[in-house]
Amino acid sequence: MTKIYHFIGIKGSGMSALALMLHQMGHKVQGSDVDKYYFTQRGLEQAGIKILPFDAKNIQADYEIIAGNAFRPDNNVEIAHANEHGISYKRYHEFLGSFMRDFVSFGVAGAHGKTSTTGILSHVLSNITDTSYLIGDGTGRGSAGAKYFVFESDEYERHFMTYHPEYSIITNIDFDHPDYFTSLEDVFNAFNDYAKQITKGLFIYGEDEQLRRITSEAPIYYYGFEKENDFVAHDLLRSTTGSTFKVSYRGQELGEFHIPTFGRHNIMNATAVIGLLYVSGFDLNLVREHLKTFAGVKRRFTEKVVNGTVIIDDFAHHPTEIIATLDAARQKYPSKEIVAIFQPHTFTRTIALLDEFADALNQADAVYLAQIYGSAREVDHGDVKVEDLAEKIVKRVQVVSVDNVSPLLDHDNAVYVFMGAGDIQTYEYSFERLLSNLTSNVQ
Repeated sequence: MTKIYHFIGIKGSGMSALALMLHQMGHKVQGSDVDKYYFTQRGLEQAGIKILPFDAKNIQADYEIIAGNAFRPDNNVEIAHANEHGISYKRYHEFLGSFMRDFVSFGVAGAHGKTSTTGILSHVLSNITDTSYLIGDGTGRGSAGAKYFVFESDEYERHFMTYHPEYSIITNIDFDHPDYFTSLEDVFNAFNDYAKQITKGLFIYGEDEQLRRITSEAPIYYYGFEKENDFVAHDLLRSTTGSTFKVSYRGQELGEFHIPTFGRHNIMNATAVIGLLYVSGFDLNLVREHLKTFAGVKRRFTEKVVNGTVIIDDFAHHPTEIIATLDAARQKYPSKEIVAIFQPHTFTRTIALLDEFADALNQADAVYLAQIYGSAREVDHGDVKVEDLAEKIVKRVQVVSVDNVSPLLDHDNAVYVFMGAGDIQTYEYSFERLLSNLTSNVQ
């Protein structure tokens, strides 16, 4: 009898990607989740993967059960039922740790940029050779005959400690997830422990002073803009069609590359991919060719035009990510006003990084703030309100509600950048409806 894989919380970004990958490899897959629409479910629906409401009846002893990390016995009937009846299940990262041992695996870790870099690496490598991959935007591809496996390596709660990839990129280290990590040193220690599990090659952003402290049994290759790195990106040309740059390796020129994405961070992400694939033996001409066609990943600088107005949707929810996203918007739209609409994600992160959020948002020309999106993990919301953040922003700033986004119309020749990891898209959809209604009213 064919084994059935059942996913508890299948709409999660990593979970949906894994479900799609197993489905494409020929396995029977189903899952359960809440009724609320989430952007990852479209791919599941298109693949014909059944999505059920949470129910204890979904759990069968002969299923291979994979449980999302957010779900516990006290907040999920399926986990509670499994525990009560002694039915075993694996967490996402536990399953992935054992699954990847059948492949030559490439991990992508880092406080920021994991999803975009995993997307670039997956795109290039799967166009060169048969490759399975998991991207944190809910995208997954599975092939039963694939030799290579690319995946996003998440540091939260040290989940990446179940992973032992041959190669890994680490994009940066930054203090985040203050509901779990106690300090920047705590974050560093987690990444340092992870680095010791890499077996063949570690590719590290060399201009991150924390990353320079990392040690590993595997050879370490540094990449960056400065000459002391092994892989150096230089002669940058950033335009409204993307970024062109050259890469050298320890003084040897590897040629010119172009990626049709924006922001200095994406040049670094591409350089990391170039370095990894060069060291692991792939043809750089093929790498060069396929970098040119990378279309981006979901919810990372995703653009649409509504009634002539450019709207950008981005997952940025940390100050470093906000700066990178706004930098990318200025590169592509140098003559337009950059309007940021930001929803703080979790009270713990907002409290810990309040000043940094204000500094980052001041890179925009105008700022609109949504109410803080709390996490189910947060018992205490602390003494912080979105108005506290607004007070620290020196640019034009206003708090808006999802029911009234009309203040956003007070701009001419603007690009609207919606950022957040909660339900910021509901604000975006409200604005899109407003723009569409303006068109119909004029007609």
